[in-house]
Amino acid sequence: MKSRIHIIGIGDDGIDGLTTHARNLVLSAEVVIGTRGLLDKVSTVNSEQIMVGGDLEELKQTILSIQDRPTVILASGDPLFYGITRYLTESLGKERFEVVPNVSSMQLAFARVKESWDDAYLTNLGTQSLDRVVDNIRTAERVGLFTTEEISPTVVAEALLDRRIDYFTAYVCENLGTPDEVVTQGDLQAMREQSFGTMNVMVLVRRSGAADRPSGSRQRRLFGNPDDLFLQSRPKRGLITPSEVRCIALAEMDLTPTSTVWDVGAGSGSLAIEAASISSKGKVYAIEMDAEDFGLMIENANLFDVPSLIPVHGQAPDAWKDLTDPDAIFVGGSGRMVPELVGKAVVRLKPHGRIVVNVSSPDNLVAVQTALEEAGYQPDVRMINIARGQYQLDRVRFDALNPTFLVLGHQSKNP
Repeated sequence: MKSRIHIIGIGDDGIDGLTTHARNLVLSAEVVIGTRGLLDKVSTVNSEQIMVGGDLEELKQTILSIQDRPTVILASGDPLFYGITRYLTESLGKERFEVVPNVSSMQLAFARVKESWDDAYLTNLGTQSLDRVVDNIRTAERVGLFTTEEISPTVVAEALLDRRIDYFTAYVCENLGTPDEVVTQGDLQAMREQSFGTMNVMVLVRRSGAADRPSGSRQRRLFGNPDDLFLQSRPKRGLITPSEVRCIALAEMDLTPTSTVWDVGAGSGSLAIEAASISSKGKVYAIEMDAEDFGLMIENANLFDVPSLIPVHGQAPDAWKDLTDPDAIFVGGSGRMVPELVGKAVVRLKPHGRIVVNVSSPDNLVAVQTALEEAGYQPDVRMINIARGQYQLDRVRFDALNPTFLVLGHQSKNP
């Protein structure tokens, strides 16, 4: 059996910062593989040094060309955290390697700014699209970024400000773990005007109470707008009806330009606003009892310019008592009151009207079906599983959204 290759994490402090075990592995290796910068950190080691760049296929072929000699591959920080280990073990097999991690520079950066990183959005700009990263930053509380020479903190700040994302305090942590360590703090405007060295980690911390601001750079669609075009409250981000689900729900509501619509539990208004874009000559009543979401709904409605939308601040069913009977109803929410609200809402539907209910739990699904059947409506169910592509290196993987159900209701027979 071939001897195992050791993948050893090394910090900016070089060989002196390694544990005794890791240092001994480096000193006893016949072959050391790494980038130019990593090899410079072990330049005093008496071994054959093979320099590789950022091309992972080149690294793989280099490993395959080495005979059964004690070999060390150097990696930055923790090789298992956005490092090379995953690629190598998937390509060549886990049995060929042993991993000796160091402290990740990401871990050091969060320690320096005294912020927890257990729920932060962490990524490497060397492997991810900047546009996709910016979209994910928009709704994060804390962010950690491995930057690159091309996508520096200055470029990141510029991209965020271009999309009106200005509600983060930024930290750029350079040369972590060395005597030249520097941590720069400021807002994104200040970061845009500075320059930084290539060895850095960028940390972003959302200012308390900041809402997610919609992007101002995209053209508005009639419906199916990206989720990040809507203001959303924190920490309730993610309760917005996803754009793919909105498209299906609006289609099933069978709207016309003159429809009267109720959106019960409208939140920050994404579905009601798009319904108002379709029913521009009708009326769309957006019913929401939460004061914060109600305020965001009004701001979103102003951004989309939908005069047919009528915000209603109150709790259903009392809130719809004096409203015009609807041609279509949308009910969203996960509470126990949803089936009861559905039963009371359909009584107000005009003949041949339609109701669409978005629920996330199987219990509510069954209860809503029962409520519709008892009211003389024929239920029809859609289970929606959506996965959005995420690009990493030369591969695409899919991040699944939470599955959801749409319960469609229409009268089973004419009155």
